[in-house]
Amino acid sequence: MAQIGYSKKVLDHFTNPRNVGVIDAPDGHGKVGNPVCGDLMEIFIKVKDDIITDIKFRTFGCGSAIATSSMVTEMAKGMHVDEALKITRNDVADELEGLPPKKMHCSNLASDALHEAVKDYKGKMGNKL
Repeated sequence: MAQIGYSKKVLDHFTNPRNVGVIDAPDGHGKVGNPVCGDLMEIFIKVKDDIITDIKFRTFGCGSAIATSSMVTEMAKGMHVDEALKITRNDVADELEGLPPKKMHCSNLASDALHEAVKDYKGKMGNKL
C-alpha cells in the first residue's frame, strides 16, 4: 500500500481502524456507496443535546475507504451535529495527511455518510437543515 502513496496516518487508520461496529438503535444512520468502485459506508451516531456522543462505522471497500471512515468518526466524536455537517472531504484527507488523487472519492464518501447520519438524526428530531 505504501507504493500507492499512502501516508503513515492512512496506513495506521487502515490497519488499526477506530470506532468500527454498529450502534443498535442509533439516533442517526447514514449509508452511502459508490457504484463505480463498489465502496459502501455506513455511519451510526448516538447524540445527546446535539453532541455526537458515540459514533461507529461499517465499511466495505478499499484501504482508503476504511481509513477515511475511521478518521471521520474520530473527527466527529464529541462534536456538535451542526459542526459535523461542516466536515468536508478535504478536511478528512487533510487529517490523514493526504490521499492519492485516485482515492479522494473515499474521503467524499466518508463525509457524505456522516452528513447523512446527521440529517437522519435531525429528521427524527424534526429539525430542518
